[in-house]
Amino acid sequence: MHARRLSVVSAVRFALGASAVVAGVVVLSSVLVAQGRAVRIIQTNAAGDNSHVIDPVTNKVVATIEGIEVPHGISAAPDGTRVYITNESMHTLDVVDTKTWKVIRQIHLSGRPNNLMVSKDGKKVYVGIAQAPGAVDVIDAVAMTNAKSVKVEGSVHNAYVTPDGKYAVSGSVQTGVISVIDTKTDTLAWSVKLSAGIRPMTFDTHKDGSTRYIYAQLTNYHGVAVVDFATQKEVKRFEMPPVPGEHKELEGLQGAPAHGLAVTPDQKYLLATSKWYGAMYVFSLPDHKLVNTVVLGSHPEWIALTPDGAKAYVGVAGEDQTVAVDLKTMQVIARVPVGAVPKRVGTLVMASR
Repeated sequence: MHARRLSVVSAVRFALGASAVVAGVVVLSSVLVAQGRAVRIIQTNAAGDNSHVIDPVTNKVVATIEGIEVPHGISAAPDGTRVYITNESMHTLDVVDTKTWKVIRQIHLSGRPNNLMVSKDGKKVYVGIAQAPGAVDVIDAVAMTNAKSVKVEGSVHNAYVTPDGKYAVSGSVQTGVISVIDTKTDTLAWSVKLSAGIRPMTFDTHKDGSTRYIYAQLTNYHGVAVVDFATQKEVKRFEMPPVPGEHKELEGLQGAPAHGLAVTPDQKYLLATSKWYGAMYVFSLPDHKLVNTVVLGSHPEWIALTPDGAKAYVGVAGEDQTVAVDLKTMQVIARVPVGAVPKRVGTLVMASR
């Protein structure tokens, strides 16, 4: 699909180093180890019928989830017992048992799904419905039934839950509308329309844990739009610069020159991928200054972080790889072969042994 293949990985350093990227969050990793809860990275393969399970300690594939054709999004239950994957071919939410890595239930959705996210308490799953007219389906994760479909403006590409768990947030490529749903009532709280289609989003927080900004990538925009959660308005945009020495790739973008975002657990850095330059950019927060760039390969997509914020895992669709980046050294530390066109990737903290 993509002609460019990078045999050498380079890191382009800017004025500030990355030694502080994981400052203040190492304790979380120690707690997880002490509790015996292993971490897994789940990579869905957009052009296949499987998803790969990666151990971030060894950076090896340790299991494969089979039989979900055209898997799109992945989100894990907080207790680590289940993984939820949207099945575009069957228009279902597929529930995977993490002991066996087998599908144990298929929940019918109101239309063809895209991305999804589990609520903070694990009791609900919010699924973006890409099929017109669009909606966010609310799945009862206890009864494993489709409890409600919330109407929003336009077909939904991605659905999220804010870090404090109080809101589900969806974005429409079709209409450019971000819709914010109150998770207590599962009703629309507010919405904001931007000038282009909404691609991936992520959030940072105030010190009290409430949501500060929504960060959104947009159709045909090589940068990030910033929406203030309190004022419900776009307050800023910033473009991502060219990467010195890297060729600008223009084929196969599907209107998304930038298509992956994450905020580190310490709230100090925003990570954003670029399909134009095959790179991941690192911006400091809250000032949005570029501090590092790591070249990954052809068409990097979504980003998943380990819970301690030490590593980022990126689905690099044009290489059929999941690429691991050490966020302290800002170096690629592993290239894990996976399936066809890997895009969405998620983090699972396994159930206690």
